Amino acid sequence: MSLDRSQVENVAQLARLQVTDDEMPDTVASLSSILDLVDKMQSVDTDGVEPLSNPLDATARLRADEVTEENHRDDYQAVAPSTQDGLYLVPKVIE
Repeated sequence: MSLDRSQVENVAQLARLQVTDDEMPDTVASLSSILDLVDKMQSVDTDGVEPLSNPLDATARLRADEVTEENHRDDYQAVAPSTQDGLYLVPKVIE
């Protein structure tokens, strides 16, 4: 699909992009080549091809769910300005 200058100007206006007169020929050519590539990709016969979530057909390696850090909650709350029932109290910011 080939675009002309007026179509690119219209798209640029809708997208709130400023394309100068010097940039216009390159922009028209770039957008036209992108749309040509999309046309080629859409013309490929994909009947019978199942979609893949991962092209490498790999699975994620899982690690054991083990506690690796000690609980420092009491230490952190001891130096906090204000706590109550294990929660940090902060000033109200929304009225």
